[in-house]
Amino acid sequence: MLATPLLDPAHLDRPDTLVCHEPFSFLVAHNQLPESARSDLDRDFPQYTSAGFFPFDEKECGPAIRDLVAAATSPAFASAVGAKLGIDNLGQYPTLVTLMRNMNKRHGTIHTDSKSKIATALIYLNPSWHDTSDGCLRFLAKIDDIDATIAPEVKPLYGEFVIFKRADNSFHGHLPYEGERRVIQVAWLTSEEEKLRKTQRGLASRFFKNIAGGLDRKFGANRDRNAAHRG
Repeated sequence: MLATPLLDPAHLDRPDTLVCHEPFSFLVAHNQLPESARSDLDRDFPQYTSAGFFPFDEKECGPAIRDLVAAATSPAFASAVGAKLGIDNLGQYPTLVTLMRNMNKRHGTIHTDSKSKIATALIYLNPSWHDTSDGCLRFLAKIDDIDATIAPEVKPLYGEFVIFKRADNSFHGHLPYEGERRVIQVAWLTSEEEKLRKTQRGLASRFFKNIAGGLDRKFGANRDRNAAHRG
């Protein structure tokens, strides 16, 4: 166990934290992870070879990542961040944790998240990022315009934390990017049944990507920058 708390709700009150409630509720907070944990989290991140999000499996992760997932999914932390979005007792809902190490250009199309999600958080773990906008998260006013930003884009750097309340207009996405982009995603769901369904679907998707990852990469190579999907 790491001596320094990995996630402290009090750190969300930094002066540079952005909280918005229009056109939907979201929060962007910087430097939310201790510098002392950086090397441990880097070492303990799972060594996925395929691109995409995969369900959290503690056997694939080292202790620092397991500790971070435990902190992010704790009812106390969930309720603290949920309160900033106007969600009462977010910690009462089941959580689904997925992790991504690599992505291809098919990922990141504009979407809202499915109606089975109450809220979604993203914890970024990349030690550096390039000088373009490729792969940087954007919250958007439209589902068909990646440039209709409603807040500064978020570079997926170590310690960046975002959370948003799912809504019919909670549009978000990023420009196409291929390569390593480490992120932990926590979704609070409407039911345990939805958690089971999404977990099973994620495992099936991983199996497909392990045997046909090249096709997945090929089909996404030329996607339009404004590509979108609903749900």
